[in-house]
Amino acid sequence: MAGHRQDSGGAGHLSSLSLAFDLSSRHLRAMDEPPTGIAIALEPLVTRVLAPNPSPYTFTGTQTHIVGTRDLAVIDPGPADEAHHAALLATIAGRPVTAIVITHHHRDHSPGAIRLKAETGAPIVGAAPFHLSDDGPRADAAFDVDYAPDQVLDEGDRVAGAGWTLEAIATPGHTSNHLAFALPETKALFSGDHVMGWSTSVVSPPDGNMSAYMSSLEKLASRDDRIYYPAHGEAIERPQRLVRGLLGHRKQREGQILRLLDKGVGTVPAMVEQMYAGIDRQLFGAAERSVLAHLIDLEQRRLVQSEADSWKRRA
Repeated sequence: MAGHRQDSGGAGHLSSLSLAFDLSSRHLRAMDEPPTGIAIALEPLVTRVLAPNPSPYTFTGTQTHIVGTRDLAVIDPGPADEAHHAALLATIAGRPVTAIVITHHHRDHSPGAIRLKAETGAPIVGAAPFHLSDDGPRADAAFDVDYAPDQVLDEGDRVAGAGWTLEAIATPGHTSNHLAFALPETKALFSGDHVMGWSTSVVSPPDGNMSAYMSSLEKLASRDDRIYYPAHGEAIERPQRLVRGLLGHRKQREGQILRLLDKGVGTVPAMVEQMYAGIDRQLFGAAERSVLAHLIDLEQRRLVQSEADSWKRRA
């Protein structure tokens, strides 16, 4: 519900993540009207503005985070939406923008950067540009084909302003170019779509990679960040606990796949029918992409092999 902070990182919160694609449409119906276009101060250095793009894959919408007080960084300006652009300009309120920072290249995150750059003169920095023709059913927003950063940030690269610093943390998996950004001054982390406050991330091959996703989760689990500010869902107040839960969740999914293969269930659609029996069938395409990502990872580890459109345990 709008304004209701879940038990972020706790066991109760993780239970809502037990399905990779929760019944988000049910959540949305149960929520009060989300506070789109309203600047909400999360802490002295961080303000959040919600874009009006709710969907089964974006939850209440994309959250743009504005960092700083005198000069600013704008993280993920969101879709090319007139109302959201106006809300961002109202929040910026004429202050200089040092950088427009992008976690990854999906259309619900980066398209707003072009117009915001034109209005503020700030450079677009962050994730590398990437274009890929993905013939599989897209489970999340499609690629932003116009995304063209002025500067690509790598692991450890920093953008800084008056009293704030953003450090790039490479977190591939959801996409190959995904970055999270640490705010060392307050030990916060902007986790983009890698760790979200309402559901697990879609991992859709070939750009999405399950092995990279798991490695990135392990990387975040080793850090001591105080709080995560995701692009979708509420802030995560016990992030390491949640990340460990996400790792366990994916390992459970892997175990389900291997058990189904042992029973002779070898196609991705047949696996999804059994693994995701409780979800809206309109989300089965997304579920199939993540199951495929698991199978590709298992194949690379020489645990399974593919034969045409079917899979089996490796002898």
